[in-house]
Amino acid sequence: MSRRSGILEFAVLGLLRESPMHGYELRKRLNTSLGVFRAFSYGTLYPCLKTLVGNGWLIEEPGSTTEDALAAPLTGRRAKIVYRLTAEGKERFEELLSQTGPDAYEDETFAARFAFFGQTERDVRMRVLEGRRSRLEERLEKMRASFARTRERLDDYTLELQRHGMESVEREVRWLNELIESERAGRDQQRSTPESSAQQDTSGKTGGLPRHRDSTRPDPSDDTDT
Repeated sequence: MSRRSGILEFAVLGLLRESPMHGYELRKRLNTSLGVFRAFSYGTLYPCLKTLVGNGWLIEEPGSTTEDALAAPLTGRRAKIVYRLTAEGKERFEELLSQTGPDAYEDETFAARFAFFGQTERDVRMRVLEGRRSRLEERLEKMRASFARTRERLDDYTLELQRHGMESVEREVRWLNELIESERAGRDQQRSTPESSAQQDTSGKTGGLPRHRDSTRPDPSDDTDT
């Protein structure tokens, strides 16, 4: 399975964990909620859904709304199929959600992983954020070294493009630093006040986002690679 198809599987399972949906609703949520999937089409989504059904992670059900019930006799078309997560599908999503390797924080996958941080354990969130930051710091170091070597040979516009690329990576690193600091503060608070924290956060999945966010923070779905 390719990385791109793997993250689509992850996102579909995650969205269906929230509620059953038919294909059009799923595609709309993928496009609007998870910007990394803006270019995805029905031709990509439906083979993924069929695969997940074949694996036993989803089941297909006939649409239950009045509109769906009337669709066949009025239009001659089949009623919309609703996809529902199975118990095995939930286990599969939990397995994917717990992964913290490089696939969790690469450019193609980080935005989707971040979108489901509300369902992710705090320690897993920390490892993904730190992995992403480390990867971007390595990229930034290479970009700066390349800029220093080539700046005398490049025209003004190419230099400006390289500066823009570095500034984009620097902004995301600052944003990640802010998130990581907030996660650590929440974890420290939980340890210092175990009774109150247990009442507010028994799973370690809440908290983490800073109260005051920088309005210029980068979109995790942006491709910062230049």
